[in-house]
Amino acid sequence: MNKTELVEAIAKESGLSKADATKALNAFVDVTGAELKKGGKVQLVGFGTFEVTKRAARKGKNPQTGAEIKIPAAKVAKFKAGKALKDTVNKKK
Repeated sequence: MNKTELVEAIAKESGLSKADATKALNAFVDVTGAELKKGGKVQLVGFGTFEVTKRAARKGKNPQTGAEIKIPAAKVAKFKAGKALKDTVNKKK
């Protein structure tokens, strides 16, 4: 599902117009990104948690040449699914 399809599904499920659903989705993405940038986390009970973790610097290999390269440390966004989401995904039909 891409963003356009997600907006259409949100609009249909909620009764919002596509324009309002787009604004809501964009607001969610913007607010979540801003909170993660500050080092915070966004927790939606039952759905999951978005948070930032630190990845240590490490060594890697260039797949074309085999030369060793240094991969710098970085902050990465992570998502951990909540129980309700896991249950929904694993529910038998």
